Amino acid sequence: MTTRGVLYVHSAPRALCPHVEWAVAGVLGVRVQLDWIRQPASPGTWRAEFSWQGESGTASKLASALRGWQLLRFEVTSEPSATAEGERYSATPDLGIFHAVTGLHGDILIPEDRLRAALARSAQGETELEAEISRLLGKPWDDELEPFRYAGEGAPVRWLHQVV
Repeated sequence: MTTRGVLYVHSAPRALCPHVEWAVAGVLGVRVQLDWIRQPASPGTWRAEFSWQGESGTASKLASALRGWQLLRFEVTSEPSATAEGERYSATPDLGIFHAVTGLHGDILIPEDRLRAALARSAQGETELEAEISRLLGKPWDDELEPFRYAGEGAPVRWLHQVV
């Protein structure tokens, strides 16, 4: 079963850009050339978006191929398919990688065992429940990536043609 998704490279130093393309090509099995534009939120870095189509699990393979590069900020999403939920991966140099399962409308779906663990840590006084839920929803990653998501001058515009 195939699915579609998008890779958002929010910021990468110029020297890392070809390595990102090679990593993506290695996962997809086809030559990849991203359209890089300057990232105004972080001078000296570049950004790109790439729509992909592949087997379920491709988003996790892309995230794995790109993780660990200290100067790279990215997100990978995949749409739900008949056999798999959607996914979202977010990565920043400071926070590392975040993974969430997403539903049909893009909402983050939190498994009950993760909610139970958050409740237990909160009940034991290890953390505040609000902070635990915030992490489960990826808020620290969203907060750090939001300035990079902004479509600056020259950023591509993606027109949506399908109405849900």
